[in-house]
Amino acid sequence: MNPSPAQPALYQINTRVWLTGMAAALGRRATLDDVPDTELDRLRELGFDWIWLLSVWQTGPAARAISRANPEWRREFVATLPDLGDDDIAGSGFAIQDYTVHRDLGGPAALARLRGRLAQRGLKLMLDFVPNHMAPDHPWVSDHPDWFVGGNESDLARAPQNYCRVQTRDGPRVLAYGRDPYFAGWPDTLQLNYGNPATQQAMIGELERIATQCDGVRCDMAMLVLPDVFERTWGIRAELFWPKATEAVRRRQPRFLFMAEVYWDMEWTLQQQGFDYAYDKRLYDRLREGHARPVREHFHAGLDYQGKLARFLENHDEPRAAATFPPGMHEAAALITFLSPGLRFFHQGQFTGRTKRISPHLVRAPEEPANPRLQTFYERLLNVLRQPVVRDGQWQLLECRPAWDGNWTWDCYLAFAWQGPGGERLLVTVNYAPHQGQCRVQLPFADLGTGRWRLTDLMGDANYERDGAELQARGLYLDEAPWSACAFSLGKLP
Repeated sequence: MNPSPAQPALYQINTRVWLTGMAAALGRRATLDDVPDTELDRLRELGFDWIWLLSVWQTGPAARAISRANPEWRREFVATLPDLGDDDIAGSGFAIQDYTVHRDLGGPAALARLRGRLAQRGLKLMLDFVPNHMAPDHPWVSDHPDWFVGGNESDLARAPQNYCRVQTRDGPRVLAYGRDPYFAGWPDTLQLNYGNPATQQAMIGELERIATQCDGVRCDMAMLVLPDVFERTWGIRAELFWPKATEAVRRRQPRFLFMAEVYWDMEWTLQQQGFDYAYDKRLYDRLREGHARPVREHFHAGLDYQGKLARFLENHDEPRAAATFPPGMHEAAALITFLSPGLRFFHQGQFTGRTKRISPHLVRAPEEPANPRLQTFYERLLNVLRQPVVRDGQWQLLECRPAWDGNWTWDCYLAFAWQGPGGERLLVTVNYAPHQGQCRVQLPFADLGTGRWRLTDLMGDANYERDGAELQARGLYLDEAPWSACAFSLGKLP
């Protein structure tokens, strides 16, 4: 397989939950050194290029105590783990005390050894970077309180959900909780002040240090430090951070990759500021709504933009796909998501149909049976995604037309074509609706007009033969069941 495909695949692993499962099997605490080579081999054989290890950084007792005491969060934890104990709540992996690999995971040396084992298999390592905030017991809070957004006693009295009193080396200070402009603060974090040039320089230094330990970072809520968002949230003017930060890292690590968690239609903005990929939350939301036309219109954007989107059906922030998308709709949404251009972003537990989201405060997963239907579906999808035609081929959105006058169900279809570097062809067709539908799909292949062609559905068992002249003149006729999703390979018959 090409080690640097145009359309890479990423697998997100909840590191602490992963190791807790290993520890139960080993009968002792597990570290990154206990990850077996067979598991790394399996991930490579599945076709992944990137492994994102969530929550590897050092967390501390302050955030952990807040997580355990917060009644709203605890209700969520109990819903996930009915037998919840305090040991299951280690504090959020995004309330970082220090960008050093957590001692319980084996520390920096264990991560370096694991990264080396990944590299031997052609796998690249992605870690977290949280630009917006730090844990309350981060050393900067005491040593550099001016690197955080400050407040006063009236702020604390007016908005206790957004401010707290902390002790610094210069005495008590009122500082702001980390937050976004639409919600109350996260009480296990403190807000960094991007209006202070010293804060920005310090965070660039942290990024440069992280970049020596991995091949890329997923940047949490990356849009929160954009100058307009930051000023809207805090009333503080800030200079641009991301162009300076990405450039500084790439001066030392030219191939280093940046992926932005981003919302509010700011994907293009962050792509222009140095990000290789930005979350495609808009596609996810449109797929959840269940209407084909907005999904189809989403793919009208230019390929320079689409090729830099990270496409997903679930991650640690979103509810599980198997709990969100009903059977049939799930498979159709997955085929659209992962057979479009960009980075294919999968989440641990997705392939077995897990339904319970695991909070990043927790270090243990609930027991859940595997869903055989989804397991079979994802095995087939991953087989397709390993093919060169969809890793390095050319993609295009196809025109769907009414099968006859008055045939309105054509509007429920999406169709894509892939053409591979070796002449391979793949046709993706989806009836994204809860009812039967028909359409004609105009194919983009110029040489269909002679002979007969076989269409083989790689996601199912269907095989069809069609006349090339008919396909060329009128397009491919489809009459499909609700949520039908196919990936047809096209081959000319002798």
